[in-house]
Amino acid sequence: MSQPFDQSNRALNRTLLDDPRILSGPFWAELRVFLAVAKSKSFNKAAEELGISQPTVSRHVHRLQDLMGCQLLSSSNSGVVLTERGNELAKTLLELDDRLFKLSRQLRAETRAAEGIVHVSSTEALAGLFIVPNVAAFNEHFPNIRLHLKNPINLVTFRENQADIALRFAPAIEKGVESRAVGYVHLIPVATHAYFSRYGMPTKDNLESHCFIDTEYYTARTDLWNSWRDAVDRGHAAHFSDNSYAYSFMVKSGLGIGLLGSYALSDPEFVPLEIGIHIRLPLYLHADGERLNSKPVRAVHDWLAELFSMRNPWFGPELTSGIFPTISGTLSQIYSGTPFSGEPE
Repeated sequence: MSQPFDQSNRALNRTLLDDPRILSGPFWAELRVFLAVAKSKSFNKAAEELGISQPTVSRHVHRLQDLMGCQLLSSSNSGVVLTERGNELAKTLLELDDRLFKLSRQLRAETRAAEGIVHVSSTEALAGLFIVPNVAAFNEHFPNIRLHLKNPINLVTFRENQADIALRFAPAIEKGVESRAVGYVHLIPVATHAYFSRYGMPTKDNLESHCFIDTEYYTARTDLWNSWRDAVDRGHAAHFSDNSYAYSFMVKSGLGIGLLGSYALSDPEFVPLEIGIHIRLPLYLHADGERLNSKPVRAVHDWLAELFSMRNPWFGPELTSGIFPTISGTLSQIYSGTPFSGEPE
């Protein structure tokens, strides 16, 4: 049987957000509260974030459900679960939230001078070991630019992180996001003398008697991670961590073999292992195309592109061999006298 209604007729084919009362009535507070609940998956956490009571959160959500005429979420033992309609509404509100964030950044951008706050999303290690030690030198050229360094929320998409610039390990897949290939991050297996004294020296032939520190980031069953996954499967995972600093400290404490960036070898306690594992990750700099028109964002973008370029031996195409330089020494040698014009290339 054919469809009896014209699906292009908006009067007959409306979505939840077509209800005109949402725009004409006082329902923005309810939408904001619902989005907080959808993000945190908890009425209590949403109340904490918004600075209101839990009963008020519940009341707002129930009022919004009455308005929409459908169930948006339900409670379970593991927390709040969004219904199909609730998930649809949450995604729409997230898109609006991102657009408002971008608009606020554009309105605040200083078009006549390089000043303002630039939001940069990066992993803890890249931010702490490479960006932070070079901020003072950058500010000598741009004293009125301030950085807001943010942990990544989403390592796949750019806009979920509400940042102007992001360091990522794959090209951008979203429209309006510019992607620039820079250097490479080399992941290698390392352990410490504390581990060797407890378990002995790992080799390619005795991995069955060794333990590893694993993380969800390394669990993809793709060719890239095969060598690491095979090693972990031959031995066993002693502990897990998805926090990069905690992960490195677990390895440093001798709890297991870890897979860390080659720059970890600037710490003499880490010893590289010859067990047939070397994972080379291409590094990309993502930026909102429109935000790159502002001088502060362009200046930070071009600075980071140089900082993580293949000119820096830590991010070259090949794994540095022999004696590893200290990070501070390497960076000062590379970037002394490097001009940071902030102008587009």
